[in-house]
Amino acid sequence: MTQDSTSHLTIALGADHGGWKLKDALVSWLRHHGHVVLDFGTNGAESVDYPDYAHVVAQAVLDGRASYGVLVCGTGLGMSYAANRHAGIRCAMLSEPTSARFARLHNDANMIALGGRMIGEEMAIDILRTFLATPFEGGRHERRVDKIETGETP
Repeated sequence: MTQDSTSHLTIALGADHGGWKLKDALVSWLRHHGHVVLDFGTNGAESVDYPDYAHVVAQAVLDGRASYGVLVCGTGLGMSYAANRHAGIRCAMLSEPTSARFARLHNDANMIALGGRMIGEEMAIDILRTFLATPFEGGRHERRVDKIETGETP
């Protein structure tokens, strides 16, 4: 899916207590740029279990309510592990925009996980902007994505 200045996407977001502040900043940025946001929380510092939020965001992507999902926990690691347990989800744990670009170009990632204690708001916005603006390249990469989904080996 490509993104230009006139296209508006529905993006699902979720965070735990280690990522809610960064998630809220991303929600604001997305809304400011005309996107529809499904904010599944959490919205405060009280300790919660990150898999609960990863699973609900992954389900929103899988059932078509959202084009993409964004998860934020302290490091991004736990959220990415939980999201990737879902068949059909390709969640990239990202800390800079170049990896976001290749996650879309070569891996057709449909979710990202960010570390709210690892990166700042400006970097997170750069990552998200790059992710949303980059189309899947297809071609030889489709075969590889299919192998991820099926688990088949030669």
